[in-house]
Amino acid sequence: MTLTDNATDTNKASGATAKVLVLVGSLRRDSVNRVLAQVAADNAPAGVEVALYSGLEKLPFYNEDLDTDQVDETVTRLRDAVAGVDALLIATPEYNGTIPAVLKNAIDWLSRPYGSGAISGKPVGVLGAALAQYGGKWSHADTARSVGIAGGKVVEDVDLHLAIGSLEGRAVADVPEVVETLRAAVAILVDHAVTVDA
Repeated sequence: MTLTDNATDTNKASGATAKVLVLVGSLRRDSVNRVLAQVAADNAPAGVEVALYSGLEKLPFYNEDLDTDQVDETVTRLRDAVAGVDALLIATPEYNGTIPAVLKNAIDWLSRPYGSGAISGKPVGVLGAALAQYGGKWSHADTARSVGIAGGKVVEDVDLHLAIGSLEGRAVADVPEVVETLRAAVAILVDHAVTVDA
């Protein structure tokens, strides 16, 4: 499922007992990270709805002067989407050794109002793929640090740093160990969400 511009409420779907939203740090339509996110959604455990968020590129760059009672509708849409789910999964590449700007910008918007932003207290897992041999570990560490400072609860057990070369031309969905890692990542996030709510 993809959360499109016209579908701002991930809670409209049916019968799921837990909801996870995925933010993808790459804007490229066919990026491996977008594929990872889709495979995670397609293989979610029973009773879990996973939706991919679309539209991060439409957010204005964070500016406190814009963060008013009349905030841009794209910001409201993102904040509402994150507030309406049990957990957040981030799939990100590594650009020049760190987090993509579009993802950092989204985290900045989600961190406000400080102490009560939509990401505050939300279980967040970070994973992804990169061309580098370590599969984007620097980017993932930077993303996790930013999320933690923003108020999210980083779930360290979610761990996938996929070196794209290791796929050897195979589709992500055709690599059982990657599919299982993604399924487990969603399950771990949901477990943490239940613990937070208990």
